[in-house]
Amino acid sequence: MARRDPDIALSEPSADQIKTTTCYMCACRCGIRVHLKDGRVRYIDGNRDHPVNKGVLCGKGSAGIMTHYSPSRLRAPMKRVGPRGSGEFEEITWEEALQTATGWLKEVRGRDPTRFAFFTGRDQSQALTGWFAQQYGTPNFAAHGGFCSVNMAVAGLYTFGGSFWEFGEPDWDHTRYFMLFGVAEDHASNPIKTALGKLKARGVKVVAVNPIRTGYGAIADEWVGIRPGTDGLFVGALIHELMRAQKIDLDYLARFTNAHWLVIQAARPAMAANDGMFARDADGKPLAFDKATGKMVDATRTDITPALVGSFMMPDGNIARPSFALIAERFLSDEYTPDNVAKQTGVPADTIRRIAQELAHAAFEEQITLDQPWTDWAGRRHEKTVGRPVSMHAMRGISAHSNGFQTCRMLHLLQIVLGSIDCPGGFRYKAPFPRPTPPPNRPARATEPNAPLKGAPLGFPQGPEDLLIGSKGRAQRIDKAYSWDAPLAAHGLMHMVITNAALGDPYPVDVLFMYMANMSWNSSMNIPAVLKHLTAKNPETGEYKIPKIIYSDAYSSEMVAYADLILPDTTYLERWDCISLLDRPISGPDGPADAIRHPVVRPDRDVRPFQSVLIDIASRLQLPGFVTEDGKPRFPNGYPDYIIHHERAPGVGSLAAFRGEDGRSYGRGAPNPAQLEAYIGNGSFYEHHLQPEQRYYKHANKAYLEWAKDVGFIGGVAPIVFQLYLEPLQKFRLAARGHGPIKPPQTHKDRIEKYFDPIPFWYPPFDNDVADSDGFTMSAITQRPMHIYHSWGTHNGWIRQITAENCLYMSSERAASLGIEDGDWVWIKSAIGRVKGRVRLMEGVNPDTVWTWNAVGRRGGSAALAPDAPETTRGFLLNHLITELLPEREGGYRFSNSDPVTGQAAWYDLRVSIEKAAPDEAGETSPRFEPTKPPFAAKTKLETAS
Repeated sequence: MARRDPDIALSEPSADQIKTTTCYMCACRCGIRVHLKDGRVRYIDGNRDHPVNKGVLCGKGSAGIMTHYSPSRLRAPMKRVGPRGSGEFEEITWEEALQTATGWLKEVRGRDPTRFAFFTGRDQSQALTGWFAQQYGTPNFAAHGGFCSVNMAVAGLYTFGGSFWEFGEPDWDHTRYFMLFGVAEDHASNPIKTALGKLKARGVKVVAVNPIRTGYGAIADEWVGIRPGTDGLFVGALIHELMRAQKIDLDYLARFTNAHWLVIQAARPAMAANDGMFARDADGKPLAFDKATGKMVDATRTDITPALVGSFMMPDGNIARPSFALIAERFLSDEYTPDNVAKQTGVPADTIRRIAQELAHAAFEEQITLDQPWTDWAGRRHEKTVGRPVSMHAMRGISAHSNGFQTCRMLHLLQIVLGSIDCPGGFRYKAPFPRPTPPPNRPARATEPNAPLKGAPLGFPQGPEDLLIGSKGRAQRIDKAYSWDAPLAAHGLMHMVITNAALGDPYPVDVLFMYMANMSWNSSMNIPAVLKHLTAKNPETGEYKIPKIIYSDAYSSEMVAYADLILPDTTYLERWDCISLLDRPISGPDGPADAIRHPVVRPDRDVRPFQSVLIDIASRLQLPGFVTEDGKPRFPNGYPDYIIHHERAPGVGSLAAFRGEDGRSYGRGAPNPAQLEAYIGNGSFYEHHLQPEQRYYKHANKAYLEWAKDVGFIGGVAPIVFQLYLEPLQKFRLAARGHGPIKPPQTHKDRIEKYFDPIPFWYPPFDNDVADSDGFTMSAITQRPMHIYHSWGTHNGWIRQITAENCLYMSSERAASLGIEDGDWVWIKSAIGRVKGRVRLMEGVNPDTVWTWNAVGRRGGSAALAPDAPETTRGFLLNHLITELLPEREGGYRFSNSDPVTGQAAWYDLRVSIEKAAPDEAGETSPRFEPTKPPFAAKTKLETAS
């Protein structure tokens, strides 16, 4: 046997140092280990100790090294020197950049803070950015949610104090029937992939309801290829069948919901100011009819036998009925029978009946019973923990429609009538949820110059009195959130900011500040119009209608070319971040968890972390809370100082663990100067484990509620009552009928009356009939592949090798009827324009639907792409075709293309026609905008002078 030469290294170490931090390649926030050698990133893998991914890492996370070293990273602060949109910039110093930004913001704050608008993308630091807006004094703040999933969040928070996504997840270990609604594979990919593996191993049936069979749907046991926008009808039919067969959990409804609360049914509804409101006693307590005593009693009492059906005479002569009776009446009507629903949804009636039977069997015949005692809020001890093992998960696919809010409410109603919220085998809350229904914080109004708001800019209205409107009903926010256009817009309407600001509707803005919000491209609708708005000038003054635009990003997105001042951010491996329980944490159902990112490498460019830059600007502006009494910076070391020392309430800060001077407190405790080092030493995260008796029925669990109050998650220990009948919506309806001091304008009355129904219902997405009559008979939607999250993938060379162009996918049968073959080029037309792309045929798609991968098509000059890059020559976006404003209604008013309740962008409502392109039109996508000059061509002042 030959001897090995001792000088030959057969296995050279790939790293001389490994640091743990948190991934930023999607919203999953997995734990990662970054392998470093000579100060450079060499490899990224998963952290096996991390509660989110337990070592599993997807392609996005592993490819993070190429996002960090992307050639499209911005390199220095810049100011615009050419026309807006040209991409002509000059590099400047940070001091000049900060002085410029501070000067612009100071002038506006001293005159009218509402003329400053601050909108962010998927930045994951909204606790800080929202507080900055609050202390500045502008209500014009929001983040990505209004474009993505506000229907999902608001419907859940108003109904049962939680939601899907970061707020809750299925009980993967105990569920026996699992349904996915509108879920793409780009979000929460590692936990869901792992969990689906568990379900498949246990033989649990997985049903995917989605117009497209990709990703998770591809491994489902059953795919329901529903027509886009009809999910609510399908869910309503399931509720109909369960009620018809009396397969609902009445005890659960009486114990945890307002199903037994009496609703006033006035003899003349239009004339009565209390019609549709809950009947209440002199103390404001809701009333129920106690079958044991035959009397009206406090509905919150635990010693009653409440009626769930019937009609009862009130002392004032009005009739009152339990809310459940009204709900059952609606869903047992012919409107929701499987036979009537089948045609519109494309789901056979027999399939609907069978799935309803399977849900009932799993919930009631396969009941889960755990040997775990617990005590409810009223002090009643339960020796067992019993659950209905049916679970669901839903995402953007059912949310991004103009009927998404009520559709999401229907899905929650389905879960609740089965008794499957926060029980073994069902949906489970993730701390700090559940919250009261609805959460108590209201949106704050603008006050006066040089003064902070009296509360956070985002919140949860409970009636017309909480709207942000002026004396004549004019919206007080630039996006018209919390106005009669979108009363429950808890995440704002990011997609309307540029349009409204340029049109001066409801008023113009002077400074628009965006962070990681590519609002001129893939985070907008009707891109051609938005680009015109960004460059539109006032004909009288010659100045841009949006006078000043500040943009911060780590990469050269399309938005860069339209900014006047660029503040370059770091990559996620070069900065501090806080995944906080005040924001969108990484909790699991068995305990809260939070995490940090910390700089594992130093920047090699003249860039600074956005959060620290924002804190610097706040200090220069002397914003309250950001400076000490003598005017010095309160957080002189930037964001890490803020994470440690900022307190949202006494003892409650950004991170929950290692608090107190000795670092031993959790939840509440004095700031600990060594807190960040403690997190780093713990793998850059901390997970608190709830006691076994605290883990289920958190909405009514005495041990959990008391603990959650102690650590600052909730303000009291009262049980969280599920709102099947949502009374705040009825308050808006009554205002539309003319009751109360605050009433909608004439143009809005019918809209409020129709869509603010306190009982969830289905209605067609807006203008479907108009689209059909114009020949736009097909739905067009987008999906995201598992390896791409938003448009970030284009900045990553490895991901580009997987997907650098996108095609239009449609069913083979439908294509044949149009004379289209695989690989043909087609025009995709909507009411406002057309785009051109290449067709790929498939079987796993609803025949009335076409779709494509989102956020692949790019504009020339962005993302450091070559002029002939596939993203610009063969990639396209459907955003060009989606109108941002609906057609004029009676009175000439134009509403945004959004859900009427929350303002959620309705970008899944797009209707199109497909036409084969001429032979000489094949080969490249359209439209093609003039390329902008890459920001890397920016000159320094010295170069400009010479």
